[in-house]
Amino acid sequence: MAEFARPLDSLNNARNKRVIVELKNGKRYVGELKAFDIHINVVLENAEEYENDAPKRKLGTVFIRGDTITIISPQA
Repeated sequence: MAEFARPLDSLNNARNKRVIVELKNGKRYVGELKAFDIHINVVLENAEEYENDAPKRKLGTVFIRGDTITIISPQA
C-alpha cells in the first residue's frame, strides 16, 4: 500500500514542518503547518508572505481559508 493512502495523510505528515502555501491570487506564504481541517483551511505559525520569491513581511500565526489555496508543499 502507498505511504500516503489519502490526500489528508500527506498534510498530516507535514504537520509541524515548514510548508509553502500558494493561493489563487498568486500570493505565497511559508510557515509551520500547525492545523488543518477537511476543507483544507490551514493554520501556519511563524508565517511569512513572499513576493517574487523574496520575503515581503512576517505575519506570525495566520489562518488561510482552504478555498483560496492552489498548492501546499513541504519546504525543501
